[in-house]
Amino acid sequence: MTARTETAILAGGCFWGMEDLIRKRPGVISTRVGYTGGDVPNATYRNHGTHAEAIEIVFDPETESFRDLLEFFFQIHDPSTKNRQGNDIGTSYRSAIFPTSDEQEVVAYETIADVDASGLWPGPATTEVAPAGPFWEAEPEHQDYLEKYPNGYTCHFVRPGWKLPKRDSEPAA
Repeated sequence: MTARTETAILAGGCFWGMEDLIRKRPGVISTRVGYTGGDVPNATYRNHGTHAEAIEIVFDPETESFRDLLEFFFQIHDPSTKNRQGNDIGTSYRSAIFPTSDEQEVVAYETIADVDASGLWPGPATTEVAPAGPFWEAEPEHQDYLEKYPNGYTCHFVRPGWKLPKRDSEPAA
């Protein structure tokens, strides 16, 4: 592990399932779930207004790049369903990337373009990209939820053999 770390903030439906899968990625140092991208200060589960349920990921970019994280993010949730994942419906469950740097913002838009060009999902990504703002940590009972309750609810899963191709950078002649 290098001394340098980055933070990524992603929303793709219920934060329990995302955290459970992302925490197992190589290079992921820590995760925590919470609320971001909305209008309520000091957001809580019962009062989070327009915030998305999100996961904050601290990772080693030498081991797991931001692009690698985003490819996995798009593998484990359906970005083509607006404000929905599985049975969860509403803005809390939207697909969103909250870049913590200009470089992450560029990578986010490039990756979304690759998702749209891939045809791997039934429609274009509805994933929003918005600058990272305050991240309100969720209550303790929501942290590490699927470790505490291994048979708990999740609508996230790894799709075997799923690989996001990159668009051709050169136009066809």
